[in-house]
Amino acid sequence: MSTGPQRSRRARAFGLRTRLLLAFLLVAAVSAGTTAALTYREARNAVLQTAQDTAVTSFRDHVQQTGFALPVQGGEGLEQFLRDIARKGKPHPWVVFAEYGSVRASSGENPVSTVITPELRRAARADPHGSFQRVVKDGVPYLTIAMPMVFKTGPYSLLPSGLVLYAVMRMTDEQVNVDALLMAARDGALPGLAVALLPGLIAARSVLRPVRELSQAARSMGSGRLDTRIPVRGSDELADLAHTFNESAAQLEHSVRELRDAEARARRFASDVSHELRTPLAGMLAVTEVLDEDADHLDADTARAVRLVSAETGKLAVLVEDLMEISRFDARAAELNADEVDVAETIRKTLHNRHWTDARVRTDLPDGIRARLDPRRFDLVVANLVGNALRHGSAPVTVRLRTEASSAGEPVLITEVMDSGPGIRPEALPHIFDRFYKADAARTRTAGSGLGLAITLENVRLHDGTIRAGNLPGGGAVFTVEIPLHAEEAGG
Repeated sequence: MSTGPQRSRRARAFGLRTRLLLAFLLVAAVSAGTTAALTYREARNAVLQTAQDTAVTSFRDHVQQTGFALPVQGGEGLEQFLRDIARKGKPHPWVVFAEYGSVRASSGENPVSTVITPELRRAARADPHGSFQRVVKDGVPYLTIAMPMVFKTGPYSLLPSGLVLYAVMRMTDEQVNVDALLMAARDGALPGLAVALLPGLIAARSVLRPVRELSQAARSMGSGRLDTRIPVRGSDELADLAHTFNESAAQLEHSVRELRDAEARARRFASDVSHELRTPLAGMLAVTEVLDEDADHLDADTARAVRLVSAETGKLAVLVEDLMEISRFDARAAELNADEVDVAETIRKTLHNRHWTDARVRTDLPDGIRARLDPRRFDLVVANLVGNALRHGSAPVTVRLRTEASSAGEPVLITEVMDSGPGIRPEALPHIFDRFYKADAARTRTAGSGLGLAITLENVRLHDGTIRAGNLPGGGAVFTVEIPLHAEEAGG
């Protein structure tokens, strides 16, 4: 089960467009939330401060005007006096309490308030100018005010009388107003976020348009259209990016054109030289064959020179033939002339024609495997691999043939060529099929043209196959050729 499409959908779900929208909405949410919070705080403080200042000022004035007339001994007269003060409460009615020693009285039913805290009582005894406190009791907000009665004994000295008056005022209306402010701030922020989504979409679209154009242009260039350019709009950073892309694309197109021209010239040169050398080489080979036959009748030095010329001429002939063969692949002129063959018998003919005996080349070739192959090209594949193993590895070389199912479930023909040498160095494996690559810098010129494995790779590809090189666990190199084999093409 592939997770590629799911990963792609997740990546697109959290792509740049989504992240830009989320960032825009986050900024809008933070701005709206901060504005709403600051507005709420200021409005709340204003509402509570107004009610608090009115109540504290009013209570202080009433106490200072009438407080010394209070009958502190308690009784009905004290309670009536407290009720008179309570009726004058602003901005809401008060419940007034009096404490003098053990005397407790109030304008209400209970002589003692459960809302007045010990902290407020301590503050009243410590501050002759009075104190106040906001208290929440059973979910109801209250303002409690403490005002001690003092005697003025001098311009700047006050003497507490021991009598303290307390006013307790419900702030339910203020709390309702504060809750309304909170609701208004919340209800205003949510539509603001919805409204902010539209400019966010517009901004994301304007930002992502150049990115999409750049992505499409990159894909177009990747498909071979090197003349692709993108329009430059404006003068911002994205416009600079588009301008830089166009400049780079133009330079790349120019460089690739020069490389292609140089490659085409090199291929034409190799092809032309190969054709021009083929005719004189044929004559040279004919002469060297005659000289080889007469070498035994010549003196020793002349015989060695004749044999050296003959060997080098043969190498030159192989190089020319390989150059012509690789030129056909470069020019895409190579054709596959497939025919149904017995694969094992084809491999045996290849080994027999090169005089590779069983002592040097061992085989594991099950009979009955038939496939549609180009006999000449498959012969070159096997010959190049076995010859390479004999030259650079060590005998005995093993050629093994088998069929098996590929990862896609299709049958494939597998041919393995293994030698008994030291194997291929790890740093040489990625380049083993490169043209003229020498895995061993000290290798002599007897190693061949340097094109054998490159030609082998092209012939395998022409069969829609693959070839890979590696090393055996116990030592020795192994080359594995896989060619698609359909069921109707296989024999019994």
